[in-house]
Amino acid sequence: MERPTRTVLQEKGAVGTLRETAVSHIGFYVPDIEAAEAFYGRVLGLIRHEELTNGVRLGWGGGHHVIDLLEGPKGLAYYAFEVRDSNGLAGIRERLEAAGHAVRELEAGHITAPVGKPQGIAVLDPDGTEVHFHSQVQRQGENAADTGRRPIKFQHTTLGSGNVPRMVSFYTDTVGFRISDQLQDGNFCWLRSDRDHHTLAVVYTGKGGDIDHYSYDLAEWEDFKAWCDRLTELGVNVAWGPGRHGPGNNLFVFFDDPAGNHIELSAEMEKFHDDRVTYVPRRWEPIPNSVNLWGGQLPTWRKVSAS
Repeated sequence: MERPTRTVLQEKGAVGTLRETAVSHIGFYVPDIEAAEAFYGRVLGLIRHEELTNGVRLGWGGGHHVIDLLEGPKGLAYYAFEVRDSNGLAGIRERLEAAGHAVRELEAGHITAPVGKPQGIAVLDPDGTEVHFHSQVQRQGENAADTGRRPIKFQHTTLGSGNVPRMVSFYTDTVGFRISDQLQDGNFCWLRSDRDHHTLAVVYTGKGGDIDHYSYDLAEWEDFKAWCDRLTELGVNVAWGPGRHGPGNNLFVFFDDPAGNHIELSAEMEKFHDDRVTYVPRRWEPIPNSVNLWGGQLPTWRKVSAS
């Protein structure tokens, strides 16, 4: 698919239906589970919750898990959202089925520490990756964070895709997300489903079915500074940043796990607190300074159309 030069991504259908839905967990195929588990424990404080048939499950002690590490060549196995909206899960199921998507029940093992009776569904997104939507879960481990030494939550997922408009349409028109920002050429879009500027983003990478990066939330600027020093102390090379994104206005720093997955630490993301305001998604120039306000430098894997 050729990259469009100017595309306005539209909102219609069920857009804005979800207002209390957040990222939940993510599953990766990694070639060396032992190395990946050790890295996530040493750097991000994630510990083993349980052993899986073909991997391990990690989290922050109590409550729902964060990552499944599965044996295999590097790749994205699935990603998930916790639906806290009233009747939100039933609405998503109804809209998916009405749009012709095959929906199946999510295995109970993917919903750990549920609040009440666990409920969940699984469906393939337009690029063929499995996505989970499930009912509310407990997150005691996130509430016990030492914010200078551990992120406070898994914040957002950014997918790589060969067709950004198709993926955005799936999440806005059918699932019920909203567009917060986009690049003018339609090759990068940031979507929200709660008060955070984005819980999901989609970027053009030429092919679909993989992760671009995923992000953890830090509490504030002081913790962000401490983490930049902490990465050095841990011998973790910074791949991009520190910087500040235009869309979302959040501070960021990137590094890689042993499998090569790009991890972002983010702080002070823009939030949408007034549901009574009509918001028109901003359209940023597709230049490096839009995705990094502090000078526009980019890593080798991050492309914008005019770079």
